[in-house]
Amino acid sequence: MQIHFIAIGGSAMHNLALALRHKGYRITGSDDVIFEPSASRLKAQGLFPETFGWFPEKIHKDLDAIILGMHAKQDNPELLMAQELGISIYSYPEFLYEQSKHKTRVVIGGSHGKTTITSMILHVLNYHDIAVDYMVGAQLDGFDRMVHLTEENDFIVLEGDEYLSSPIDRRPKFHLYKPNIALLSGIAWDHINVFPTFENYVSQFRIFVDSIVKGGSITYNAEDPEVQKVVEASENTIRKLPYTTPSYTVEDGQTLLDTEEGPMPIEVFGKHNLNNLAGAKWICQHMGVDEADFYEAIATFKGASKRLEKLAENGRSVVYKDFAHSPSKVAATTKAVKEQYPERTVIACLELHTYSSFNPEFLKEYRGALAHADQAIVFYLPESVAIKKLAPVSPEQIATAFEREDLQIYTDAEAFREFVMNSNLSDSALLLMSSGNYGGLDLETVKEKVNG
Repeated sequence: MQIHFIAIGGSAMHNLALALRHKGYRITGSDDVIFEPSASRLKAQGLFPETFGWFPEKIHKDLDAIILGMHAKQDNPELLMAQELGISIYSYPEFLYEQSKHKTRVVIGGSHGKTTITSMILHVLNYHDIAVDYMVGAQLDGFDRMVHLTEENDFIVLEGDEYLSSPIDRRPKFHLYKPNIALLSGIAWDHINVFPTFENYVSQFRIFVDSIVKGGSITYNAEDPEVQKVVEASENTIRKLPYTTPSYTVEDGQTLLDTEEGPMPIEVFGKHNLNNLAGAKWICQHMGVDEADFYEAIATFKGASKRLEKLAENGRSVVYKDFAHSPSKVAATTKAVKEQYPERTVIACLELHTYSSFNPEFLKEYRGALAHADQAIVFYLPESVAIKKLAPVSPEQIATAFEREDLQIYTDAEAFREFVMNSNLSDSALLLMSSGNYGGLDLETVKEKVNG
């Protein structure tokens, strides 16, 4: 097949392009900007566009399909040409479904935890040399790409994102996969720019549960009341299989999972990650991995990229970086670090960066999110708010939303950098949380501060 990617440089899009190239397809693509690591990875496979921009002449009738990325606009010249020529146009999730409609589709959904759970499942399967197709939202140790597609594998494991599919397909991605086996980890309002009310957001998960193939199954987090309501209210003829957080203890900074063979040390920590582990275990069992084999493999899982990633550690200090930005993720991550290091001062720094986090109504969702931190810091750039064409957000609004009197707020990148670099990290755990780049904070200098 000959396939052209419109907006090939995206994190998901370039990984799909690489996967299809590996499968033997002929791939071309366009984009107006491509950042690392996408650029280097595309160059290595000869898929980097010769010139940035959109070129209708790249679109011709010999193409079997167009894959359209979210970065493109509805008036994209290449898209308009493809529509004029009648070439099949797919969104990213649509094409993944086309590639997997004869396989058993395992889809991991939820507002939080889906990347980690998908990563855990793939780690266990890889450990035991069980070959599957997959798509996951983080780069994993031992995996060349975030997407892998074959003709021969029976299973495909898909991270089910609830964000929109393409500029011309406003359906959430996970509505398109039609899972045979599904998991739902949690529901906490997110993507407010697309789902303006909580009820509208929750309804997307109802559609997801109802999209499960009849006779299939949903493994769900019974500790999340919204998840429980959505799953139990569904009239879809599927098996409903609840899971809960397993018993565990923390001793001297080491998390021990209770198993039938006794306490087992694991690399990940925090109640939310133990809950994720329980969900991953049940999915792996559905896929033929028994409990003992799951535990053997999961003991070596160090975490998904950008999820509670340890940057540096010495005898008295530790620094973690986490992708957490939504209120539920921030609360869970901060609590996890305090639980892991109860005798240390937890310094939690949150960068507000997303569209949702600057919305005055959504800001209220952050109430108590940093409650488990000994020192709580919020950093944001007013120019980021302006770029998103939103009304200005004041430090007073931030302080009111978090309901924490000792909250420290920084609105200048250099001032925030000085705070981090001048903080006494002795007997401390520094936690940096953002989906952005902390105003350009050089994380290598933070590592040097700890490692010496």
